[in-house]
Amino acid sequence: MDRLFSFEGIGQLLTFDFVQNALIACAVLGIVAGALAPLIVSRGMAFAVHGTAELAFTGGAAALLIGVGVGIGAVVGAVVAGLVFGILGLRQRERDSVIGVVLAFGLGLGVLMLSLYSGRASNKFGLLTGSIVSVNSADLIVLAVVAVVVIAVLAVLYRPLLFASTDPDVAVARGVPVRALSLVFAVLVGLVTALAVPIVGAILVLSVMIAPGAAAARVTASPLAATVIAVLFAEIALVGGALLSLAPGLPVSGYVAAISFVLYVGCRVVARLRGRATVVAA
Repeated sequence: MDRLFSFEGIGQLLTFDFVQNALIACAVLGIVAGALAPLIVSRGMAFAVHGTAELAFTGGAAALLIGVGVGIGAVVGAVVAGLVFGILGLRQRERDSVIGVVLAFGLGLGVLMLSLYSGRASNKFGLLTGSIVSVNSADLIVLAVVAVVVIAVLAVLYRPLLFASTDPDVAVARGVPVRALSLVFAVLVGLVTALAVPIVGAILVLSVMIAPGAAAARVTASPLAATVIAVLFAEIALVGGALLSLAPGLPVSGYVAAISFVLYVGCRVVARLRGRATVVAA
């Protein structure tokens, strides 16, 4: 347990710039990931997020191979994935098969490119599990700009997005541009997923893009309350996971995933207890 949980020297670690950058990155990512998570859950896009993360991994692998910034490659791969999923898989019955086909192709291509990459093994490993301590000031600027763009678009389009997410057939009948909104939302998911990959890795992106929203949906039916709770849970998982990983020097992704899972299970327990209490009261 000492290898997993240790706070020795954490005060000194918090004085380093790279640690402060990492915590700021986690806090910013928590806001945008938590804001998107309830909409992702209501639209049934968990598998799409997984596919987008794998294509972000492919873009990052391509960037490593050709010698450009991994973040740039991840953003390009994730946005392309979002657009492909949005264009080819708008119908619910088609979505999973489209994602599965594109995901398998992208993942295989990414593994091939990593095999051809002759640089440091840590760079390869970081794409899969994250390397939060490598976040620098330039990365923070990109993260902040993307976060502002995502929040601004959500603020403008939140009501039609929510309508299209909860009842797409009625939304179409009421003249809501569901197809265009689906493409916009897919791009937003791609951008945030690309930002999450360097921090928690392509394997565990679901822990910050899905788990907070799924947990919030268990304890409230209010869209606004669900968004607030999802943001809070994402912050707890990301910032808490980063702090827990500092002293042991282990990948942050495992801690983030564990905290997200505990929060989700806790919310399921709360929902179950509420249901029993309602039955007894009736």
